[in-house]
Amino acid sequence: MAGRRTYRTRAIVLDRTKLAEQDLILTLLAADGSQARAVAKGARKPGGRLAARAELFCETDFLLAVGRSLDVASEAQTVDPHARLRGDYERVAAASAVAEVARLTCFEDAPDPFLYPICSRALRACEEAADRAHLDLVVAAYVWKVLAHGGWRPELAGCCACGDADVAYFSAAAGGVLCASCAREVAGAQEVGAGQLAWLRALLASTFDELLAAQVDDETALFLLGAAHVWAATHLDARLRAMEFYLGA
Repeated sequence: MAGRRTYRTRAIVLDRTKLAEQDLILTLLAADGSQARAVAKGARKPGGRLAARAELFCETDFLLAVGRSLDVASEAQTVDPHARLRGDYERVAAASAVAEVARLTCFEDAPDPFLYPICSRALRACEEAADRAHLDLVVAAYVWKVLAHGGWRPELAGCCACGDADVAYFSAAAGGVLCASCAREVAGAQEVGAGQLAWLRALLASTFDELLAAQVDDETALFLLGAAHVWAATHLDARLRAMEFYLGA
């Protein structure tokens, strides 16, 4: 490592790709909100010094050495392992959906101070959720909040086609809620009730603490998660495999 520039950053491990026999390529959400990729040498070796510090969802302080194509993790110290996610099938699936969307909404050399704190809070909320319905709320809220921040905010106050306040349908392709008349012209527009619309608005306006304390039924939570999945897949133009898995978990 002699002669190479090094730097420290706190980061969340969003993805891991196998490299050679014992190494991993880590995709990281850095503390400044940018995406970084680094090689963690020996991270697949049982008992290796980087193994536990490079687990998915870990928040870790890394010392990275700048490489030609990929940086190299030379030191790491765990800050928050999000240990309550481990060994819980539904919580891991929910956290994986959060990490997938985080990976698709952060970019190299594009700092955004909004992204790290909300991802960290969403992962902690996945640990704190009392049941599956609240896990669904957490994932859905994270998706709506991050995409709205990135410029894909749904129109929920009035029909996104004509402005009519009397709305009863939702369409990701159209950009939000629709009145009955305009919905006839939009393929796949989904009818939604007043309670579901209120919840869509609440996901954007409420904190994770408020959502974790809210009363929600399984059916409503599943609707919100499904709507969030369609919204993200449409506007990120990507297949969200982790979200698909979590929906079926």
